Parts: sequence; C-alpha cells; structure tokens
Amino acid sequence: MDQNVFDPKAAAESRERRKKVIEKSLAKRHRKEKAFRYAGFSAVVIGLAFVALLFTSILAKGLPAFWQTSMTVPIYFDPQVINAGPVPVRGQGETPAHYQERYIDWQTKMGMVDWDGIIVNGMIAKDPALASQRDYLSSLYASSEAYRLRDMVFADPSLIGKKENLNFLGDANVDVWLKGNIDRSLPDDQQQLDPEVRKLADELKAKGILENTFNLNLFKNPDSRSSPAISGLAGAFMGSLFMMLIVIIIAIPIGVASAIYLEEFAPKNILTDIIEVNINNLAAVPSIVFGLLGAAIFIGWMHLPLSAPLVGGLVLSLMTLPTVIITTRASLKAVPPSIRQAALGLGASKFQTVFHHVLPLALPGIMTGSIIGVAHALGETAPLLLIGMSAFVASIPTTPFDQSTALPVQVYLWQGNELRNFFEGRTAAAIIVLLALMIGLNSLAIWLRKKFEVRW
Repeated sequence: MDQNVFDPKAAAESRERRKKVIEKSLAKRHRKEKAFRYAGFSAVVIGLAFVALLFTSILAKGLPAFWQTSMTVPIYFDPQVINAGPVPVRGQGETPAHYQERYIDWQTKMGMVDWDGIIVNGMIAKDPALASQRDYLSSLYASSEAYRLRDMVFADPSLIGKKENLNFLGDANVDVWLKGNIDRSLPDDQQQLDPEVRKLADELKAKGILENTFNLNLFKNPDSRSSPAISGLAGAFMGSLFMMLIVIIIAIPIGVASAIYLEEFAPKNILTDIIEVNINNLAAVPSIVFGLLGAAIFIGWMHLPLSAPLVGGLVLSLMTLPTVIITTRASLKAVPPSIRQAALGLGASKFQTVFHHVLPLALPGIMTGSIIGVAHALGETAPLLLIGMSAFVASIPTTPFDQSTALPVQVYLWQGNELRNFFEGRTAAAIIVLLALMIGLNSLAIWLRKKFEVRW
C-alpha cells in the first residue's frame, strides 16, 4: 500500500493517542495545582491556628487580671485614734525652719497612727460578725492601703471626724486564693495564707463583701514590690510613650530626609552603593547590638542618665532608622517615572518635582513604613536591658530624663517575680496591653495606606 495514501483510521487512532496523553498530562498538572493550593491553604490555617492558640492562652491568663479582689468599707476617721493634733500653721514671725520642724513632727505623729486599726474597725462596722476574727482582718487587704489612708488625711485634714465609704484592694495572696490560681488541696505549710485567713476570705466572698471589680490600678499605678496588689503599668507606659516620641522626633525626619536624598538627589556612584549596602546591613543587625552601642556612646561617653527614656529613645531611634530609610526609598521607587518626566517636561525643577509631585504620592507608603518601624521599636526589649531600663522603678516618670522602664521590659520583670501565682496573670495582662498598642499602630498603618494610596 502506498505510504502517501491518507488512512482515516490511523489518523483517528493517532488523534486518540495524543488526546489521551494530553488528558493525562492535564490531569497531572491539575493534581499538582490542587495539591499546591491545599498545601498553601493548610500552611495558612496552621499559622492562624498557632496565632489563635497564642492569643487564647494570653487572653485566658490575662483577662482575669483586669479584675481584682476588693471591698468597700465605711471608714470613720476617728479623732480619738488620729490624735496627732491639728495641722501646723505658720505663725507670724515664725522662721521657715521652725515651721518645717513642727510640720515634720506632725507628719511623724500621723505616721504612727494605727491606720490598720481604722480599716479593721470599718470592716467590723460593715459586718459585726467579724469582731471575733479581728486579728486576721488586716491580712485581707493590701498593705499599702493603710498608707493610702494616711496620705488622704495628709492631703485633706478636714476628713478627721468624718465617715467615708472607701474601696480597698484585696491582698495579692487573697486575690490568688479566691481566683483559684493556687491548688487548694496543698497542705498548710505550702499555702501562702493562714488557714483562718483562707476560710475568712471564702466567707466574705460568699457574703459579697469581697468582690471582683475592674482593676484601674493596673493603669494608674507604677510597679510595686512592697505591695504587689497595687502594681501597675503607668510607669512603664509613660516610659514607652517618651521613647516613642523621641523615635518619632528623631528617626522619622532623619530617615525620610536621608531616603529622599539617596533616592532622588545623590549621585549614583560607588560611595552611595556602599552607603546603601551598609543601611541594609544595619537593618539586619540584632537589636542587642544597638543596646551595646547606646550603652557605650550615650551612657559611657556622653554621660546621659542611666535608665532614662531619653537614652532608650535614642537607642531605638538608631535601630528604627534603617527601617524608615528602606521603606521610604521603596515608596519613592514605586512612584512611576512618568510622573517625574512629566513634571520636568513642564519646567519644574528637580526640587519641585520631588516635593510637589513624587513625595505626596509616596506619602502613604512612607507613613506605613514609619508606623511599622515605631511599632517594632515599641516591642523591643533587648537593647533596653543593656542601658539599665530593667531596674525596678516605683515612680511614674514626668520627663524623658527620669528613671523609667518600658512595657516589654515590665513584662520581662513581672515574669521573673517570685510571687508567680499573682504576677503570671499580671504579665499576661501587660502583654495584652502591649499587643493592643501594636495592633492599633499596625491597623493605623493599614488604614492610612488604604485611605491615601493612589493606584496607577
């Protein structure tokens, strides 16, 4: 048979074979695509599951710490007990030194007043059945509450002789006991409270005298070791606030200006290439190295105060600077060259082109990068430990020169506290506050990008 003669049957068989090969290959490609999609989706689900597990664990431990055991007690400022006499008034012709001596003597007498007895009397007045357990009542409230009562009279001596309903925080160990954060089946020698105090706390809880109230002290007070129940985040929050203000004032303007110059004005030569490589390297340097640099320069050489937000802000500014420069340059590069060419073609100068046309279009990306850099600085701990901000500070800083700590460092300090049963919840609560701030900053960055972003 002539080979050039067309054979319909053979052609059909050939088409069928090719069709089967193509279908088999197509099915194989579809299986690979589906497997890849499932793998990618599974990776996202696993990642979200770990995030959900982390947040669930933190919320489960931290949310109860936003409520704390307290009691409202009718306090009678008994003049028979507060017998230090009237507040000294400076007499005519009296020297300041003599008046100061009399005033200090009055304060000393006020400090010797039995303030715990006044609180205990108030508790008995609220529930007369407590009179038989008077010796254990002072173990139910925080030790600092007696000093708070004294300070109230210092500030307003007219309270003497009056009756006020005041709220008192429960002792840290009482709070732990009532929240079930300690095993009640442990023997007495392993418990933090005497058996009588534990029984009394349960009775007052059942009567509604001891109750859980929202813990505003967590946000109003600084840290405390003498009375853990009143410890709060106010000092750490103010320290972080001062540092972030310094980062915003120093790192963002310098970083944006440097990026604009390097991207738009600097000549393209080996020097700018070296600078760019070093900026990228600085962005990858471990943060603890910046802490060593800050300790050597700002504290060792410039003699700035140890553990001050000023030093912390300067160190975090150095750490944030490369991030701001890199994100700003990326935002400037994202602006189409046609914008620059059109402006230059209409007679605008290089300066006008950059600041009137390019920079406004790059602004959303610059703001996003800057906010993310600030959020990163807010969560840093390692560099702050090396400049002394891990010290215990029992006051709220009022200036960037005062000793302070920061929110992530406060988490670190509370995690290592010996009263673990109480501070474990406090630590998780501090993490919640820190995460809320960081999520807020990142949400602000996303909102700004969506609001001001221009698509070409």
